[in-house]
Amino acid sequence: MENRDLVDSFSEFKDEKDIERVTLMAILEDVFRNALKKRFGNDDNFDIIVNPDKGDCQIFRNRIVVNDGEVENENYEISLSQARKIEPDFEVGEEVSEEVKLEELGRRAILALRQNLNSKVTEHDNTTLYKQFKDIIGEVYSAEVHHIRPKVVILMDEEGNEIVLPKDKQIPSDFFKKGETIKGIIEAVELKGAKPQIIMSRTSQQFLERLFEQEIPEIADGHITIKKVVRIPGEKAKVAVDTFDDRIDPVGACVGMKGSRIHGIVRELGNENIDVINFTNNTELFIKRALAPANVNKVVINEETKKANVYLALEEVSRAIGRGGQNIKLAGMLTGYDIDVMRELNPEDDDVELREFSDEIESWVIEEFARIGLDTAKSVLSLSVDELMKRTDLEEETIENVLRILKEEFED
Repeated sequence: MENRDLVDSFSEFKDEKDIERVTLMAILEDVFRNALKKRFGNDDNFDIIVNPDKGDCQIFRNRIVVNDGEVENENYEISLSQARKIEPDFEVGEEVSEEVKLEELGRRAILALRQNLNSKVTEHDNTTLYKQFKDIIGEVYSAEVHHIRPKVVILMDEEGNEIVLPKDKQIPSDFFKKGETIKGIIEAVELKGAKPQIIMSRTSQQFLERLFEQEIPEIADGHITIKKVVRIPGEKAKVAVDTFDDRIDPVGACVGMKGSRIHGIVRELGNENIDVINFTNNTELFIKRALAPANVNKVVINEETKKANVYLALEEVSRAIGRGGQNIKLAGMLTGYDIDVMRELNPEDDDVELREFSDEIESWVIEEFARIGLDTAKSVLSLSVDELMKRTDLEEETIENVLRILKEEFED
């Protein structure tokens, strides 16, 4: 194989992989030097000239002329008679620069050159890909669904890069079709062997934050600040926002007229219910706002234990807790406090605390009801068996027995 043909075949990589000329030259020189080391034992006396654009590649070996019969190392020395076959006027002690044809390396070595180049280019490609996506971790990225598997969706971007969206990074309601373009956040870039694996997430809290930045101009330009985002992917989220500009209503700006601004975000997240809340440094007020849509009457905070007891009317308890306990869970995550819901007793109410029935209802059952804010008889009776089963870990038979005991008390 001629030098030009070999480099022409190598130059294909420049166009296919979009490798810069200087980088390709460095890769080619490195590949050739490795081949020279294997063939001659060393490469420090070789000059390699590579021009991948023109297809030129020349290798020159530099040796010192010595008298005939005095050659000790053929790689570094050449006899006078051999030197004069190259140029008849060479003398002992002079340096001879002689071109080495690739054919002299042998066919096997040339095949190894090609394989080594493949390896080097792939290594360069992987390094470039790793750096490229490492720099955009935390940013929203779009890619097309290429293949759907039970535990992962394989995506392909416009440059042909493969991105994986694991099942646990998908919103539960997500349903994808091949060829569909979807958004997510680049969450991590991991090395699987030599090849980087790009991981996308749609469940990340940061994904929701970035969507707000994209959709709300006041956030993008810094007039509104996102203080914290918490979410149960596909179900419910709470976003605390603040502003230094008194002329701006941060919640109103984020939601938009009739929800026009936030609607696109909700749709992107599979109709995830999003509460936007005004941030405040007043902890009591912040906890009250975080428990919206419930109206909280009083908050008692224990800073040492980071716990807060919130007192509200009976009809507000279910709102504060939310479906499956989602609202109170997110409020706790948003504020950083362990929140307990306490029904505020009315002196005129003939309600009875559950612990008054400790002789008929086991203590662990009473504690289970108290855990979700149901500490009185009427608070338990206000909910159906199905609702109580959803909110507690109690079995149907246990709940029905409790309701029977409580009903008998009030019927009497």
